[in-house]
Amino acid sequence: MEDIAEVYARFQQSTAVSTDSRQDQTGTLFVALNGPSFRGRDFAPQALAKGARYAVVDDAALAATDPARYTYAPDPLLALQRLAHYHRRQLAIPVIGITGSNGKTTTKELLHAVLSRRYRVQYTRGNLNNHIGVPLTLLSITQEHELAIVEMGANHQGEIDLLSHLAEPTHGLITNIGKAHLEGFGGEEGIAKGKSELFRFLAATGGTAFVNTADARLPGLAAVVAEQITYPGPADTYPAELLAAAPQVVLRLHDGTVVEAQITGGYNFLNLAAAAAVGTHFQVPTPDIATALAGYAPTNNRSQLVSTSRNEVVLDAYNANPSSMAAALTSFAARPAPGGKVVILGDMFELGEESQAEHRALGELLAAQPFGTVLLVGPDMQHAALKPEFLHFPTKAAAAQWLEAHPLTGQQILIKGSRGMGLETLLPLV
Repeated sequence: MEDIAEVYARFQQSTAVSTDSRQDQTGTLFVALNGPSFRGRDFAPQALAKGARYAVVDDAALAATDPARYTYAPDPLLALQRLAHYHRRQLAIPVIGITGSNGKTTTKELLHAVLSRRYRVQYTRGNLNNHIGVPLTLLSITQEHELAIVEMGANHQGEIDLLSHLAEPTHGLITNIGKAHLEGFGGEEGIAKGKSELFRFLAATGGTAFVNTADARLPGLAAVVAEQITYPGPADTYPAELLAAAPQVVLRLHDGTVVEAQITGGYNFLNLAAAAAVGTHFQVPTPDIATALAGYAPTNNRSQLVSTSRNEVVLDAYNANPSSMAAALTSFAARPAPGGKVVILGDMFELGEESQAEHRALGELLAAQPFGTVLLVGPDMQHAALKPEFLHFPTKAAAAQWLEAHPLTGQQILIKGSRGMGLETLLPLV
């Protein structure tokens, strides 16, 4: 086993930690992780040649060729995680852990916007929220930061527990418990058990939980945590009220301040309310909270409002599961649309044996909505095509051909599907 104190000393002499030799390596500590079809040590010499200061490899013979620059570790991933945990132990700052079935990335971005009004904040960039990304996020925190936000993703039980023990959050927030990664978690009960591992960690370490009481499961799961901050109900610590869900969310904060956000959908109200509650708890002035929430504009295909030359589009194609699909469709149905509404939906992934039933349930929900045109894309979406007028396309290419042949004009359009469907590439056609 590698001497983690020695690795940490080398980390402190480096500019950053890298696991991808294709990136700029100037001054980095390169950790040679292995993949399903490659061995990281093969790229370590390249990383050093590109400017990396040190490299961690699982090849003792290679490490012996230049001990001043190589460190041997039998398991580089474990070394990365141990290094991140060691670094976390050197930081005496609040760390907020965020997980949940839906909305965790948007909530993280909103939290960063709010808390940055008062603090120097480091937070999870992009989707670095797994067993590799969380260590990289932790190792990006410096002594200059006053607070950190760590997003934690998972598709199996035990993963949030691992990430919690790496990040050691002092505060935690679970956005909701929904139908995401049913296959890996083993059903809804498995999801609740897996996501609540964050609350159980906080209970064991004396941390504070932010509890969304609008999700019926969360108060019970949070009962083990002694210190709780609740939202957004009228009797909660920090109440909030949804005033409008479309075309943009408008909400009233606990002190009566009204905020008009740049995001749409009633489901985003809870993400905004969470950020307001956390910000208030950390003594960010309410005017600053309101400014941050109103100024946040979503990116990366998450609830984006996009005006094309012919239509208004709600682009929510970053991911999809039964819970987020239902929320998006219900919200879109309530959205004013004088010219008509079109929905373009792609397959929901990682549903396992429940896939056919969940896609059919989605079709039943669709059938009850006042949508003018429904395009269903992907092999699993055939199970949602319950009405003759629903258009099913087995591939995205087939859907693109239809859109080219049938131009849409003056419509409100919702585009949503799982990440692997890549439905955002249809945007130029609408």
